[in-house]
Order: sequence, then C-alpha cells, then structure tokens
Amino acid sequence: MTAKTDKHSRPGRKFLSFLGLTCISLISLLAFLCFFSARWYVRVYGRIGFDSVLYTLTSSLSGTQQDLIEQYLIHAALPALGCTLAVSLLLFLPWKCLRKFQARRTVASCISLLLSLALLVHAAFNVQFVDYVIAISSNSEIYQEQYRDPKDIQITFPEEKRNLIYIMLESMETSYLSQEQGGALEYNLIPELYDLAQNNINFSHNDGVGGFREVSGTSWTIGAMVGHTAGVPLKVPEGIKDWQNGYGKDGHFLPGLSNLQTVLKENGYYQALMVGSNADFGGRKTYYETHNVDKVYDLYTARKDAIVPPGYFVWWGMEDLHLYEYAKQELTEIAKQDQPFAFTMLTVDTHHIGGYACQYCGSDHAENYENVISCASRQLASFLEWLQQQDFYENTTVIITGDHCSMDRGYFSRNVDENYTRHVYNCFINAAATPHQTKQRQFSALDMFPTTLAAMGCTIEGDRLGLGVNLFSMQPTLMERMGYSVFCNELAKSSDFYAEHFYAKEDIVPST
Repeated sequence: MTAKTDKHSRPGRKFLSFLGLTCISLISLLAFLCFFSARWYVRVYGRIGFDSVLYTLTSSLSGTQQDLIEQYLIHAALPALGCTLAVSLLLFLPWKCLRKFQARRTVASCISLLLSLALLVHAAFNVQFVDYVIAISSNSEIYQEQYRDPKDIQITFPEEKRNLIYIMLESMETSYLSQEQGGALEYNLIPELYDLAQNNINFSHNDGVGGFREVSGTSWTIGAMVGHTAGVPLKVPEGIKDWQNGYGKDGHFLPGLSNLQTVLKENGYYQALMVGSNADFGGRKTYYETHNVDKVYDLYTARKDAIVPPGYFVWWGMEDLHLYEYAKQELTEIAKQDQPFAFTMLTVDTHHIGGYACQYCGSDHAENYENVISCASRQLASFLEWLQQQDFYENTTVIITGDHCSMDRGYFSRNVDENYTRHVYNCFINAAATPHQTKQRQFSALDMFPTTLAAMGCTIEGDRLGLGVNLFSMQPTLMERMGYSVFCNELAKSSDFYAEHFYAKEDIVPST
C-alpha cells in the first residue's frame, strides 16, 4: 500500500517542485529586472527622486522617444532575462557532480532568494525608494500653513491687460555658462541667452546670471509645468484609488487645483499650449485642458496644419526649427483676436540623451549635446527678434525659462564638477514690474506662478500664490525662510491637504 502511494505521489511532488522552481525563477527575473531597470534609469536620468520613477511607471508610453524604449530593452530587459536564465541553469540543473547532495535544490533556492533580495535592496537604494518611503511616512502641514489658494486671493489686472508668451526651454540651466560667468564649463554655450538675461530681468542665486533650484516634484517636465503654473510640486498619489484623478487618466489632471491658466481664463484670456512632441506624453495635454487652455498644438496638429509632412517623426516628434515656425504662424493668428492671449510653448531638441542636432546646429564642440544647446540659444534669440517686430510685442510680457535641470547624467559626469550646484535659467522681458532684489535669491519653480502674474502688471494680495512668492516683491521665498533642505523635505512628505483638495474633482468627495 505504501509503495503504491509513493508511486502515485511522485507526479504530484514533481509538479510541486516544478511550480516552486518556476516561482523562484520569476522572483529572480523580477529582481534582476528591478536591478537593471534602476541602474539604467539612474545612468540615463540621474537621481531625480523616486516620485519621478513612480510617475514614469504609471504613465502611458504614448509619445515616448522610441530610442529610449529600445535602450531600455537592450540595457535593462535583455540583461535581466539573460541573468535569470544563467542563474536558473546554474542553480537548478541536475548537475552530475551534485546528485549525491540531497539538499541541493533547497540550498539553490535559498541562494537564489537571497540574491534576489540583495538585488531588490540595491535597486531600492539606487532609485531613492527608501528615501521616498521615509518621506511619505510623515505628513507635512506646509499646505495648511503656507498654501495660498488663488481663489481666495485678490488678483488685480492692469486696465490694459498684457499678453503673455511663456517659453519653456527643455533642460536649460545656467551650468552651460562659463565658470567666469557663474556656470560650470570652460566656455559659454549660451551667449545669446546670457545676453538676454543680463539686459533684461534675471532672478539669480548669485551676483551674475543665475537661476533657481529644483525641488521635490519638479524635476521632470510635467512636474515642472505644474510647479511653474500652480506654485505646488506634482505629488505622485500614494493610494491606488487616487491614481485616476491624480494622473489624469479619467480625463482630468489635478482638477481641484487653481493655477495660472485658471486665473487667466477668469480674466478673459485666450490660452494655447504648443509642444513639438505628442502632447499626451506625461499627461501634459490633460493638465492644460483641465485648467482651461483653449487650444493644444503638438506634433499631430503640426501634421494637419502642414508644418511637417504626414507621418513625420524625428527625435520626440519634430525639431524646434519647425516648432518656432509653427509658433510664428499661430501667434500671428491668435494676436488678431479681440482678447488678450497667453501662449505657452515647450522646446524639445535639448532633451536627453545627447539632444537632437538639427540642420542649424554647428559642430564647434566635440559633444553633440553642446552643439544642440548652443543651437537652442541661437534659435531662441532668432525667435525673439521676430517677436520684437510684431505689433503685439509692445504689450506682451515674454518669459524664458528652463523647465528643470538636464537629465543627461552622462554629459554632466564627464564635464561638470560633481560639487557644482546646478540652477535653472530664467529671463523676464517686457515685464510690467520693477523688482526690488534680483541677485542672491533662493527660489524654485513654485515662485514662477505669482512672479509671472506680477510681470504681467498684476497686483497680488500678499504677493503669494500656491507655495510661491512674487519675486518682484520684498517678500522672502519659502526656500529663503526655511532653507533649501527643510523646504524640500516638507514638499516630499505626504500631504492630506494636497490629496483632498487637488486630486479630486470639486464635485466629488475625495477617496480616503
């Protein structure tokens, strides 16, 4: 009877053994995938916070640069598969020399699980997951204490409302200046932008041309856009139920948040956003449409409007040379309307990795990225010359700013001292306000919201909106009052106020 039972139980034991080995192999695959993905992400983007990683993981791939997907598959997915296969063959094949060792499968399983654990821990530290968990385990009161809701603040526009052209230059920072000018390089890559900043208004962290620091939640494009326009960082929802509202997957993006576009809409402005890629990438289109932008232009509208041929696609969509021509065409038409306008555009050529060298880029520098950055400076200057010739220019405030610091980690590791503190470029042209202090300031993208309105000639009750401060005023910024580290730590923490007021629609009770 016993022999019969053993005979019939062998298939069951084999199945359970196979199932166990399969589970362990899958765990190994997951661990290797996390390890190589984290390694690839940090090598490509740098350590910009786990919130950006989480946002990337939960966002649509629509509009992503094709090269990035291919690089991820080559440098992360394939090595993970290869290592998993190698470890599984090494540990679980019935090697003849180990057949007498009865516990070989158990030992092999333990080794595989320990290796997987080590890989997961390494990946977690590499992408700052541990820092993220520590941060969100605490709840910040900064919004309850410091947030100023535009709906509750008196904002007075001038009798003749000024137009706004807000140009976000992808990854544009003051590091590209020479060391003598306060930058990080031996030469100045952006002489045109430097001259513009010197001859107009530039808020600076030093006594020369400088800029602002990145803070938590603003180190990638859509996070920076939220920071620039709403005075708050983009916080990644911590609960799965919040993802629909928080990420705009239900057609809304932070619908409870009042921002620059909300204020301008209430004051009769026609508003447009123009990007040279797929506007859906990162939820950009949803964010701006949620907040009252009338028209969004991108690669697909450019094809329809014959700016580029049907099916055209390079880099992330189309080069900036086409973007500027598109902007000229549409601004000419928008300016004919009987209402003030606000036009926001985002360039793309200087995106990592290495940038995109268009036909206007020279070869003065050994690195492709430097040639692209220099070209971006020249193209912007040329576009501004065109703007100055337009009838609407005199009554238009032009703001030129980077969105965030560059994520091209390879370039900076080769060319910039790791102890150098990087800042984002800014320049205010035709501002209808006079600043009290532009030098030796400590500020962030969050301060751009009220500062933009002030540059347009608006008077802001208390000179504060969101968590931002009007830099034209005498008010110190929160970063100046709290210090950079404390301010960033507070922004990184969990916030019940943020979740309850910004994620959900105003007519929906937020989920808890």
